[in-house]
Amino acid sequence: LSAIVEPIGALLGALLVTQMFYLLPYLMALAAGAMVFVIVEEVIPESQAEGNGDISTFGVMTGFALMMALDVALG
Repeated sequence: LSAIVEPIGALLGALLVTQMFYLLPYLMALAAGAMVFVIVEEVIPESQAEGNGDISTFGVMTGFALMMALDVALG
């Protein structure tokens, strides 16, 4: 029952994207910045609190390096 509004939201989102295409890069940058903020404020401190600081730091660094390599290879 709660999924009934999802197609309506998808149609509204598609309509907004077609009407405000020039704003799309800025809105995507805003969404990316919000996601980075959530990761820095919530996920990283929580992973460091369990005593797995070295493992979580290695995971973040490896993930960042992988994403940069994919960006260079595919971009």
